[in-house]
Amino acid sequence: MTKSAIVPGYMPGFGNDFETEALPGALPSGQNSPQKCAYGLYAEQLSGSPFTAPRGANERSWLYRIQPSVRHTADFSPVDVPFWKSAPCTDQHSLSPGQLRWSPPPFPEGKVTFVTGVRTITTAGDVNSQTGMSASFFFVNTSMVDEHFYSADGELMILPQDGGLRFFTELGKIEVTPGEICVIPRGVKFKVELLGGPARGYLCENYGGKFTLPNRGPIGANCLANQRDFKIPVAAFEDKTTPSTLTIKWCGRFYQATIPHSPLDVVAWHGNYAPYKYDLRTFAPVGATLFDHPDPSIYTVLTSPSGEEGTANLDFIIFPERWEVAEHSFRPPWYHMNIMSEFMGLIYGIYDAKPEGFAPGGASLHNCMLPHGPDASAFDHASNAKLEPRKLANTMAFMFETRYPQHVTKYAAELSSRQTNYRDCWSSLPRLFTGKP
Repeated sequence: MTKSAIVPGYMPGFGNDFETEALPGALPSGQNSPQKCAYGLYAEQLSGSPFTAPRGANERSWLYRIQPSVRHTADFSPVDVPFWKSAPCTDQHSLSPGQLRWSPPPFPEGKVTFVTGVRTITTAGDVNSQTGMSASFFFVNTSMVDEHFYSADGELMILPQDGGLRFFTELGKIEVTPGEICVIPRGVKFKVELLGGPARGYLCENYGGKFTLPNRGPIGANCLANQRDFKIPVAAFEDKTTPSTLTIKWCGRFYQATIPHSPLDVVAWHGNYAPYKYDLRTFAPVGATLFDHPDPSIYTVLTSPSGEEGTANLDFIIFPERWEVAEHSFRPPWYHMNIMSEFMGLIYGIYDAKPEGFAPGGASLHNCMLPHGPDASAFDHASNAKLEPRKLANTMAFMFETRYPQHVTKYAAELSSRQTNYRDCWSSLPRLFTGKP
């Protein structure tokens, strides 16, 4: 079956159920596991939370598939995926702590699929205790055909920056292009196909609590990311008996087994544990309408809770198109040091606090308690600009912000596109102190 469609209204982390079938009558009525399923299917439950989690946080989906996942013809054997790293990862390199920035890195040589094309830049926390995250670039110039993958370590957030991808998952197909994201939960099998030419972008692997919508607090019922704009796939399946490979990522290592069929054989499913997509341009930003620059938390799309109120395991924040109207204010982000560590990327356009040097496809890292802020030219412009309403148009930057320090990988430290002169962007900030009010 090649059906590809989406259903709107998914709310990550809030327990709303969906059901979809690619063949009529494939979903059983009134029970989850009948003695015999329709079409000779197998019933299988995929649980994303402990069985006894509270109802609102209990996540599971029932899958009705041609072959159960347990059927593979060989043991899982270790395989080498050398550039996809997991925390704790304290690679040996000579790079000391500091503000870091990378220009868009060169595309790897040879053929790379979504899995072999991952290049991890930072890791934080500990994959074994299910805390923290990793931030990576990805590169794809070859579609996966009879190759499949899933991560047991965390959910994957994919942000294309150039080129489009189709994620054919167990639960259906999702297509994403720059400006959209795709989130694939822990344990969901998939393969990745190119929509056209080569693709590249950013990947976040979230080891901690599943991404969910943040509380809006005083903002109220509307704005920020809205439930109706999250979309999940309808059921679609492959009925293939050609040999396939299944690669899994488990506790930071990779293993592979041969299976005699496609694992993307789920004919119907129902539940609340599913992959989804979201168009970042549907985010409804709020901001300061009189004075001062607001905290970046008002731009949070999704959050991974830590168990400590107000302190996220991981926040996914964007800086989209928006109007600036604040009076008598320094409008860009202020200079600051932060307990959270910030990995930033740029999908398209210009980021207002770094108008030069921060290019689409590049990245920056401002780690825990390391100072950062607007470069010298941005400071000069913002300090002297006429404060009239101004639209920041055609821009989409994002940030992975975590409570844990982010450790730089050897690949990132030695990357040829690392800007060794990044700190120079602040060196020309003048001394303005006069000693007079």
